[in-house]
Amino acid sequence: MKHRVVVTGMGAVSPIGITLESTWKRLIAGESGIDGITSFDLTSVPGLESTIAGEVTNFDAVEHFGRKESRRMDRFVQLAAVAAVEAAQNAKVSYENINPERTSVIIGTCLGGIITLSEQLGVMEDRGVSRVSPFLVPMMLPDMASGQVSMLLGAKGPNYGISSACSSGSDALGSAFRLVQDGRIDVALAGGSEAPICPVGIAGFNSCKALSTTNENPQKASRPFDAGRNGFVLSEGAGMLVVESEKSAFGRGVEPIAEIIGYGATADAYHVTQPAPNGEGSARAMRVALRDAGIRPDEIEYINAHGTSTLMNDRYETIAIKAVFGESGNKTPVSSTKSMTGHLLGASGALEAVVSIMSISKGVLAPTINLEVPDPECDLDYVPNVARQVEVKTVMSNSFGFGGHNSSLIFRKYVP
Repeated sequence: MKHRVVVTGMGAVSPIGITLESTWKRLIAGESGIDGITSFDLTSVPGLESTIAGEVTNFDAVEHFGRKESRRMDRFVQLAAVAAVEAAQNAKVSYENINPERTSVIIGTCLGGIITLSEQLGVMEDRGVSRVSPFLVPMMLPDMASGQVSMLLGAKGPNYGISSACSSGSDALGSAFRLVQDGRIDVALAGGSEAPICPVGIAGFNSCKALSTTNENPQKASRPFDAGRNGFVLSEGAGMLVVESEKSAFGRGVEPIAEIIGYGATADAYHVTQPAPNGEGSARAMRVALRDAGIRPDEIEYINAHGTSTLMNDRYETIAIKAVFGESGNKTPVSSTKSMTGHLLGASGALEAVVSIMSISKGVLAPTINLEVPDPECDLDYVPNVARQVEVKTVMSNSFGFGGHNSSLIFRKYVP
C-alpha cells in the first residue's frame, strides 16, 4: 500500500532572509542577496577571480545554540539546525506527538564541513598536528547535519546525509518521500544545507571557471537565461521540510501545506562537470517524475528551474523542458530563484522545493531577475524580473549537479 505524502512545515535560512517569511518576502520583491564577500579577508587571498557570494547575514549561532555547542558545529550544520527547528515548529512536531522510532532526518549537502576542514588545515600548518581540533572530524562529516538535527528533535528513525552535488537537497527530499510513501516511517525532517564560502571553496570553483566574475555589480551577477550571464554565484543557506504521511498529519491534527506526488532521479554518465548534450539526463529525470506522479506534462503549471546562470546549464535545461513538455512547455512559467539567492549547491534543491510549495500556497510565482537581454536559445516564459500572481496547483522543481546527477520533484496542492 502506497501512502499519500504531505508537507506540513518548512524552514529556510538564505542570503535573503534568516526565516522562511523573510526569505519569501524578498524573493517576491525581486531582491538580490548577492554582495561582496565578508566571510573572510579578501586581501589575505590575492588572486581570486570572483569576490562575490550569497552570504547569510545577521545570523548568530550563539543565540540559537549557546557558545559551547555552536563552536562544535560547522556552519553548514548550524544553518541546517536553525531551518530544521523552524520547519518542526511550523509543523507542530514535538517529541510528544510523534513516534521517535518512526521519525527520520535526511539532509543533503555537497561540501559538508569544508570551512572547518580548511581552517584546521591552516592550524596544522601553522601550529602543528597536536593543535588540530578533536572536533574536526565530527564537524566536517557530511552526515553531521542530520545527526545533530536528530538529536535536537529526538528522531530515532533512519538518519543519514546525502551527497549528490547540487541535487543533494532534492535527493534527500526524494528519499524521505519514498520512505514515507512505502510506510517505513511516519515523519521525516528532510532538506539540504551548505556553507561553502571560504577561500578554498571560492578558489576551487574559480578554477573550474564556473563562477561569475561580475564583481563590480554583485546584485546583477546571477542572471539565468540572460545573454550576458558568465557563471553562477556561490551561496550558503538551508531549506528544510517536514514530510509525513497523510495519516500521520491528521493524527497530529496538522493541516498539510502541499502534497509530494512525484520524484525522478537519473545519471548523465557523461562528464564530471558538464551536463549531457541537450540536457538528455535532466529530461529523463523530469519524465521519470511525471510517470511517478501519474500526470501529463501539461498538468505542470510552474517549473522552478535549476537555472544556474551558466552558459550550458541554462540552454540545455531549456532544451530539456521543450523535449519533455512539447507545446505546453512554451506556455508553462519557468523561473530561477538563483537569480536572487545565488547557488546554494546541495541546499539549492531543498530551498527551491520550499519556494515551489510557497508558490502553490500563496498564488505567486517568484521572478527571474536580471533577465534583461534574453539568450536567443533560451526562449521560454521565465517570469522576467517581476513576480507574477497566478494560482497554480501542480509544480515541478529541478536540480542538476556535477557528476551527472539529475533530480526532479513534483508538488501538488493538497486536496483531502
